[in-house]
Amino acid sequence: MRLHVGCAQWTHKAWAQPQSPHERLRSYAGYCNAVEGNTTFYATPPRSTVMSWAEQTGSDFRFVAKLPKIVTHERRLGDVALEMRAFLDAIEPLGPRAHAIWIQLPGSFGPADLDTLARFLRRLPQHYRYAVEVRHRDFFDKPQALEETLATVNAEWVPFDTTALFTDLPASDAERDAWTRKPRMPLRTNALTDQPIVRYLGRDDTTKTVEGWQRWVSRTAEWLREGRSPTIFIHTPDNAEALPLARRFHEEVRAQVPALEPLPEPAPVTLF
Repeated sequence: MRLHVGCAQWTHKAWAQPQSPHERLRSYAGYCNAVEGNTTFYATPPRSTVMSWAEQTGSDFRFVAKLPKIVTHERRLGDVALEMRAFLDAIEPLGPRAHAIWIQLPGSFGPADLDTLARFLRRLPQHYRYAVEVRHRDFFDKPQALEETLATVNAEWVPFDTTALFTDLPASDAERDAWTRKPRMPLRTNALTDQPIVRYLGRDDTTKTVEGWQRWVSRTAEWLREGRSPTIFIHTPDNAEALPLARRFHEEVRAQVPALEPLPEPAPVTLF
């Protein structure tokens, strides 16, 4: 039984972290045991860079690495053999740290494109896990076809819960920016596999963030009791408090599931 928690990034100007950028992932890994690999969306990193990520993290740390946008958004999963080979070669040094490959699809990718997704998934190497995030509302209205497609390769459906953000009008510049950029998707809380992945976006107000995640605390505790190993990523519009909030989420789940091991205490940070 294991709960992984983390943030959308491993460095932030508001966090107390080492001055050297080459030590910041190591510092982050002392607080959380997972991270969203958003950087790979913009370009496939050099293999040497990924090797440095592995060197800075323990074998129990987990990355959910996002496929590059050329694969998902520009070519929409078609004619991407070369790009996929390059990506898979680059992340290979992560070894067991590669928790799942995250396939975030654009809002224009809808049910009519399911055959394309199915063909793409069938061609992927089976030794990785896959997690798909969709942003077309029709998938949520009639989820069965997508669920069946994902089940053929034991892939997970990643919910991005933004309901807390859109409950009230924005109260900060960061929230106003998030209102323009973040999707308003129906809430989904079902897991398809034994390793569900959830992305939760709260508010810049910590109280509202914590209030909004209570459904996920209960759901995560339920998954753990069922023998699943969930991964939960905590976001806020400015992410300034996301790091301690991720640890707080873990503590709240552990209050309901006492057998869950606590996160280790972070080591003191040497800033200079």
